[in-house]
Amino acid sequence: DGVNPLTFILLEVIGEMQLLQPSTNIQVSKVNPDGFILSALDVIKEGRGQPSVFNADAVVQELMRQGKTLVDAREGGTSGCVETGAFGKEAYILTGYFNLVKILDLTLHNGFDTTINEQLGIRTGEIKDLGDFDKLMIAFSKQIDYFLEIKLKGNDAIEKIYAEQMPCPYLSLWIDDCIENAQDYNKGGARYNSRYIQGVGIGTITDTLSAIKTHVYEHQTYSLEKLMGILDANFEGAEADRQFLINKTPSYGNDDDAADDLMKEVFELYFSKVDGRPTPTGGTYRINMLPTTCHVYFGAVIGATADGRKAHMPLSEGISPVQGKDLKGPAAVVKSAGKMDHIKTGGTLLNMKFAPEFLNELKGKTAVKDLIRAYFSMNGHHIQFNVIKRETLIKAQQNPEKYKNLIVRVAGYSDYFNNLQKELQDEIIQRSEHSEIKR
Repeated sequence: DGVNPLTFILLEVIGEMQLLQPSTNIQVSKVNPDGFILSALDVIKEGRGQPSVFNADAVVQELMRQGKTLVDAREGGTSGCVETGAFGKEAYILTGYFNLVKILDLTLHNGFDTTINEQLGIRTGEIKDLGDFDKLMIAFSKQIDYFLEIKLKGNDAIEKIYAEQMPCPYLSLWIDDCIENAQDYNKGGARYNSRYIQGVGIGTITDTLSAIKTHVYEHQTYSLEKLMGILDANFEGAEADRQFLINKTPSYGNDDDAADDLMKEVFELYFSKVDGRPTPTGGTYRINMLPTTCHVYFGAVIGATADGRKAHMPLSEGISPVQGKDLKGPAAVVKSAGKMDHIKTGGTLLNMKFAPEFLNELKGKTAVKDLIRAYFSMNGHHIQFNVIKRETLIKAQQNPEKYKNLIVRVAGYSDYFNNLQKELQDEIIQRSEHSEIKR
């Protein structure tokens, strides 16, 4: 436990200064006192999305799984959005995002991209060839392999450019082993070298697979051909079908194993194909599960999906459930998210939104403190909170001049609500707003 009087002074400063940058977080261990979390919640309840909350115990485990020593892992932590690293000893670099939902969409169209009318992926089978769910997942796995090779080929080319033409000698002075190895930071000189690829849309792809598995392969409510026809028409004239898919499908974020097991299957598939792959400079590829804001853009290039999402709408963000699909409260959300093996990642991002009045009383703050403790006991990596009412966000969107100082949590960072593009504002508005925690 490193909590001391300065800790609480820093929390007061964070609350008073209301800065966007530097972004702040607290590192919570099981040995920290509850008063530490409650004091942080006094700042969080003001609604600016800071500080975010990290599981210090899980971070150490994540770093050690990647091969760091215990000492180096304990001296490391999190930075950027949510990513882990051995501070002062590691070059840990984010190398872009991987659109899992797009790849499933291509799989269902035999590699054909309906948004640009081009054969973009490989041919892994027509609809008639996907006679059971296992065949669909085999085809999906093949498409991941194909696009991952493209992604890594691009990554490796960029890596070589940085290594050969973009040295950073000043940074290399301060990162352990660059001098000893007589090698620049960008050329693999650091003690550890990790390259993260961020998986995006885990909530959307889980609910989409859940809808297909439940209503096509198990209950046979639809043939796959009929369902794809509805999706390709963007639910035009089929609103009843859309509502059926939304409301009658087991969904991630509700502690429902029927959905959560699919989340785990996709996660393990993605992890197995990326983790441990070598980089050209002697580093190692790892995975994170965070979107920054690209879940909005990624959704814009995908047609309608079987979870009821219309074409070109945003995907789920981070490892959060699909916006509005978590119907059983915050406890069910963290129980679903806790089924992911966070220790296999270098960071996951979970957003949650509470009504302001809930955190105004000690009872509410204590419940959120217990929620954090419970999630971290399941090795959850990170959680952060927007504390604001949906109505306030709508008013701010309609009358931006009256809400110039409104700050919200976006992804791994906070920003002024007025600075965000409308699509991102809409996505934040659509996130579930909780006013209680059912035990």
